[in-house]
Amino acid sequence: MQQLLHRGAAMTQHRSDESLDASWDDLKLFLACAKYKSFRNAAEELGLTSTTLMRRIDRLEDSIGCKLFLRDQSGLTLSDEGTAMISDVTLMERHAFNVFRRASRSSNDATGTVRVAVTEGPGNFWILPRLIDFQKTYRKITVDLRCAMEQADVARLESDIAIQLEPPTNPDLIVAKLGRLHIYPFVSKDYESLHGVPTTLAELQNHRIIKQSAPQVDDTAYARILGLKSLEGIVGIKTNSSVGVLYAVERGAGIGFLPTVSIALGAPLVAVDLGVSHHADLWLTYHKEFRASERHKIVVEWLKKIFDPRTYPCFRDEFIHPNGLVPMMAGARESFGMTGYVAATPT
Repeated sequence: MQQLLHRGAAMTQHRSDESLDASWDDLKLFLACAKYKSFRNAAEELGLTSTTLMRRIDRLEDSIGCKLFLRDQSGLTLSDEGTAMISDVTLMERHAFNVFRRASRSSNDATGTVRVAVTEGPGNFWILPRLIDFQKTYRKITVDLRCAMEQADVARLESDIAIQLEPPTNPDLIVAKLGRLHIYPFVSKDYESLHGVPTTLAELQNHRIIKQSAPQVDDTAYARILGLKSLEGIVGIKTNSSVGVLYAVERGAGIGFLPTVSIALGAPLVAVDLGVSHHADLWLTYHKEFRASERHKIVVEWLKKIFDPRTYPCFRDEFIHPNGLVPMMAGARESFGMTGYVAATPT
């Protein structure tokens, strides 16, 4: 039976009298193309060449006997057949991941690897120093810590546990709010001595901003929070790394917006009071299948503990001015050049 695809696509022949030879690997490529709506973008994510990806999609379409995508200069659009097929293939992928997930938790004792993905700042400045003590207690659990701004997809096995800035919507995932990062402008003491600090937004025009541009960071937030139409002529350095922002601020390159919980790596920093601040919530997420895994439960409870706002007020929803925070973890700071901050205790 022949069917004419919409928008002028070519005729294709559905082969109901032959056994299908559709590879699961090719079906996964179909999902990636549907997600990124571009052969080039999907190929970059998959680590393939665009030519290889197009050839394998062509092979899949030939195998099932219909066109899955409409191709034009703007990218890829699912055909009627592709739209009808996407939910079935997504369900296949979901069940496949469940098989691997169950296998990974087949041993319920506190032994094995737990993969944790977290944004760069909290991962390097907060989790890593505390991970040393965790390992002293749970020597048979290996925590594979990935610190990156790219968000890991827990549902697709990119990580077992993730701490991210946006809550996922997948119903198979367990989601809990860990706390809140409060973002505030800072400079180094050397910068303050040489250039002073702005006290109003109008004075900011005479200074330079160190700007982070990365996944999970709202690129429009800087101008919006500062009440400016454009940051042109103000941004001195742009980087995708929160560690890079901290380093540049410490070296006196300009004003950087940093979480109050992860400041200091050497020279003391000075809060710049412009009457503006920002916050970002931290969300912990993991698949519900891991509720039966002892080692995953241990790591989840440990992460909740080290971000508990009742113990560490810097993670409270309420903003605490940096001047009301005092350094802690002196030993970790001396060993790793890292420190955290908690609320100052009145004397």
